[in-house]
Amino acid sequence: MPKPLIIKAMQTPYYQYNTDLLRQTLSIARQESQLNGFYVHYALKANSNPTILRIIAEYGFGADCVSGNEVRTALENGFETNKVVFAGVGKTDDEIEYAIDNDIFCLHCESIQELEVIDRIADAKNKHVAVALRINPNVDALTHKHITTGTSINKFGLTVSEAKLAIQIIPRLQHIKLIGLHFHIGSQITKMSVFRNLARRAKEIERELNPNGEFPYLNLGGGLGIDYENPNENPIPDFKNYFSTINSSLERKGFQKVHFELGRSLVGQCGKLVTKVLFTKQTGEKNFVIVDAGMNTLIRPALYGAHHRIENVTSTEILNEIYSIVGPICETTDCFDENIYLPVTKRGDLIEILSCGAYGEVMSSRYNLRDLPGIKFATGKVYQESELNIE
Repeated sequence: MPKPLIIKAMQTPYYQYNTDLLRQTLSIARQESQLNGFYVHYALKANSNPTILRIIAEYGFGADCVSGNEVRTALENGFETNKVVFAGVGKTDDEIEYAIDNDIFCLHCESIQELEVIDRIADAKNKHVAVALRINPNVDALTHKHITTGTSINKFGLTVSEAKLAIQIIPRLQHIKLIGLHFHIGSQITKMSVFRNLARRAKEIERELNPNGEFPYLNLGGGLGIDYENPNENPIPDFKNYFSTINSSLERKGFQKVHFELGRSLVGQCGKLVTKVLFTKQTGEKNFVIVDAGMNTLIRPALYGAHHRIENVTSTEILNEIYSIVGPICETTDCFDENIYLPVTKRGDLIEILSCGAYGEVMSSRYNLRDLPGIKFATGKVYQESELNIE
């Protein structure tokens, strides 16, 4: 029998969340959205850590879910049923049934076929289901192509012509109630002009689909980006500018309720990944810092070349060197960043990868049979002495 692998308590790598920053971010987002008469749902896909979810639910936000398990997790962690929406291009019958059984607020539909399936399931349960049609507005989000979701080449939503056909069909679906429209064009959007264009295009489409007036529900998605380059200087996104830009671009009557689904902008800056230097290694052309976190811990850089600010928080060296920061996974793409300046770095140093509160822990895996990262909650920099050394 092989001896068991003994892992000491809370070793690196781990995600650390600053709950003070999270609460401050939530407070400002809530304040600015309410000033404009908007409603915000938190996108669970960004981070579904239960502690994070319970804090967000405390602030009265709704939940934006893209799987049955996200719906269940939202309900289990304090989100009100009448504030939960279920989106996503591929819902299974079981997921739809679960959402209907729990009487959530709304399902966002992305095809006529999906509408028919929802109606059939609702009919069997003798229930009526509120739905919104997700429309693909063909608006360029000016972001990375892998997180662009609102152009004509993407899989998401209905075209305007398909939506017109859906509206003609819905009266024949006796268990479907159409309450509005849903848009979402991408993620990590930093140009306010994109949101201005989206708001104007959304109202144009609404007038085309409903010439007699407004739908009671309009969801403009999310996508507000964060500052990955200077997270310490800009820890909270400019929610005031975001919401006021959209508000000034909407021509709406008083009764319509406008909703948003924010994820990254609410949680992105409150988390960081702490990892330890295992080895430093020089090849003919590069200096490598090999850390104990890998692409299984934080996949964004490998998946679509995402950039995170990286800091050596324990080195006392004055001189800087150029390093490439890589993990232990057997893939060349297991790289967090290349050719960056850090203080002279040694085995045992702690490295922080910042702005990891969104799409970090939630996307981690056990690839290469590595352990999942640990989780810590703090209000500032807290390190145990044992973390600063490797035996």
